[in-house]
Amino acid sequence: MKKCIYVVEDNPSIREIIEFLLTEELYEVKSCRDTKSFWHQMENQKPDMIILDIMLPDGNGIDICAKLKQNVKTYAIPVMMMSANNNLAHVKSKCTAEDFINKPFDLNDFAKRVEKYVPN
Repeated sequence: MKKCIYVVEDNPSIREIIEFLLTEELYEVKSCRDTKSFWHQMENQKPDMIILDIMLPDGNGIDICAKLKQNVKTYAIPVMMMSANNNLAHVKSKCTAEDFINKPFDLNDFAKRVEKYVPN
């Protein structure tokens, strides 16, 4: 059974690239463009990893991460935060995600980071 990764990214181009890359790496990918669709998807299935953009149209990834890490049912799911904002120290102080990556990112580095948390 394929490992499932949720990608929460409002930019369709970035979302499609990540989805393509992870699908090629043989993961099942569920894409969400906003926080509302993410929480709806979480009701259906718990993923093996979550990749979160920080800036979303109806909220932000930091709040999602904090809520996930405070819930006994979801705190162990690895979270990777993505941001075009280079102030990762601020993000790290607000969120206990397992990993942080700046956009734009190297696709090989991205794939290695995912593999670290969700080995195929």
